Amino acid sequence: MAAEVVWRLLVIAAGVWVVARILGSLRLIVLAFVASLLISALLQPTVARLHRHRVPKGLATVLTALGGFVLLGLVGWFVVWQVMSNVGELSDRLQDGTDDLKRWLADGPFHVTESQIDDATEMLRDGIGSSRQRLTDVGIHGVTILVELLTGALLALFSTLFLLYDGPRIWAWSLRWVPASARPGLAGAGVHAWRTLTGYVHGTVAVAFIDALCIGLGIFVLGVPLALPLAVVVFLGAFVPLVGAVVSGALAVVVALVTQGVFSALLVLVIVLGVQQLEGHILQPFILGRAVRVHPMGIIFSVAAGGLIAGIGGAVVAVPLVAVLNTVIGELKHSAGAGEHPAPDRVAPGR
Repeated sequence: MAAEVVWRLLVIAAGVWVVARILGSLRLIVLAFVASLLISALLQPTVARLHRHRVPKGLATVLTALGGFVLLGLVGWFVVWQVMSNVGELSDRLQDGTDDLKRWLADGPFHVTESQIDDATEMLRDGIGSSRQRLTDVGIHGVTILVELLTGALLALFSTLFLLYDGPRIWAWSLRWVPASARPGLAGAGVHAWRTLTGYVHGTVAVAFIDALCIGLGIFVLGVPLALPLAVVVFLGAFVPLVGAVVSGALAVVVALVTQGVFSALLVLVIVLGVQQLEGHILQPFILGRAVRVHPMGIIFSVAAGGLIAGIGGAVVAVPLVAVLNTVIGELKHSAGAGEHPAPDRVAPGR
């Protein structure tokens, strides 16, 4: 019996490994399609609302999809523009902040000697110098990465257009590839899965907006430069559960540290931790609780697995995929149980 269980686990592990390898080799296509699903779940209510106001469905689809992608492009352009226009000011503040940090380390509670600070600075310079070749290699591969991003964006755009316009028929066509006996249960599970995905996307956008608004206002009041771009980074980081909030918050603290000093960095840290506590104990349970019924450990491992397989994009789409898979499995088990134990009014006469 134990040997049989071990063999089954090995077969399942091998199957998961094969699927992961396939998804990794088709990373661009898979990520583009999953991104189109997430975007469609976000934009579908807008298409339905326009269609109810007698806008032709095709026109409503095109306007909504193009508007969404243009908005994403404008956000990216705004962040890059803000960073590039503040490079000079950041350089000056970085030098002043570095000097203040050195003085604080020397005169503060850590009592770091000047020679230790100079040694650490020299090690940092040596590390940057040894990394120049790597930075050059990254620049050489930048064109390839840009081409992949543009290709993925075009694939996601066209997939989003088709999903918004003809999603039900695409789903009906997909069901033809499964046995007829499994179609009713899978069709019902698909409806619940789409509701889960829609709830996840809308809830995540709401939570991300509140996080970005609170942290952005806090660092703006403190006078930290690049408040708006940092708020956008916080908004985008919220789409990677647990990890994204930590990274984006740490970035805000670092910017405050090197530009405003230790005291401002501590205040930013308090703001970030307070917002994260608000998110973890109030926002997510009430807004995302029904959509994402996944244990925090499952979220951590799914984000890690998605990141290993497909990088940042994989980490972004990992949790919604796990939430959808959890819903599908639960609905299939429920439908199978209902089939084994039919309701009394559906039992054939004489049984």
